[in-house]
Amino acid sequence: MRNTLRFWVIFFVTLSFNSFCFALPSPLPSDFLTFSSAYPDVTFEISYDSEYSDWKIDVTIPRPSGEPSKARFYWADGAMLPQTELESREKYWSLLYHYPKTLVDPAKLSSEEAAALKNFGSSDNRKNDAGTPMFFFDTLYDSVTRANLEKRIVKTTFLGHSSNVHERIVQPLKRVENRIRQVAKTDSEVKNFMENVKSTDAYYWRIISGTNRKSFHSLGIAIDILPKSLGGKEIYWSWTKDKDPENWMLTPLSRRWSPPSEVIRIFEEEGFIWGGKWGIFDNMHFEYHPELIKYNFKD
Repeated sequence: MRNTLRFWVIFFVTLSFNSFCFALPSPLPSDFLTFSSAYPDVTFEISYDSEYSDWKIDVTIPRPSGEPSKARFYWADGAMLPQTELESREKYWSLLYHYPKTLVDPAKLSSEEAAALKNFGSSDNRKNDAGTPMFFFDTLYDSVTRANLEKRIVKTTFLGHSSNVHERIVQPLKRVENRIRQVAKTDSEVKNFMENVKSTDAYYWRIISGTNRKSFHSLGIAIDILPKSLGGKEIYWSWTKDKDPENWMLTPLSRRWSPPSEVIRIFEEEGFIWGGKWGIFDNMHFEYHPELIKYNFKD
């Protein structure tokens, strides 16, 4: 609440000043507030820049030690781009995209949807298609360089297994673990899930396979829960594609290993998205994106 009030005070003061100079040609994007509520410790100052015909966002991010980090972005239809990238905005997706509340059954995909998904997962498309802009996240997590980022990586444990994560997600991840352990006391499915966990790897500086973009594992905000046994099921789209290049996207849900629905719900309520809801499914993968949870779970 404090951060939201601070945002509105800064916004109206800036807007009042700027309104003497020009009439605003576009309204403030309502989705912008998703970011300020998702990251309440971050200060967002927004004003309209007539030179670039877009909303300018000055971000200040506190650090546990040292001076806060500051950066300037432009809204760019939700891509949050620096000024130098505005002319190339077609290369980037919006940071706010559809993340389904419920799992989509591949059996309900039309032939056109299945073909589009197959193309999306192709090597050429993944290398040349637009991608997630990392500029805001690189500032938020201090991950422009590996050397800077690794100053923010800390060792923790999750469900009894060692893992290296970004310092910003230690507490959200701990809340997830505490809730899972509590539920496991009365839920045998969750208890069995916990006992079947082999590893919980998070930080790993790498480029996403088949692309030119960093993985969110490279920021230490994604965690892979790998089970001891898959029970003969599939867990990751690319591994399935190697075995079935034509129909991997149609792999039935019954043949995909998944965490219990209660575990997925707990992760989502603490700000994590689950890779099992992606068309290119990654069922072991959870990623910290509270902005996407707030954007998609508004009701």
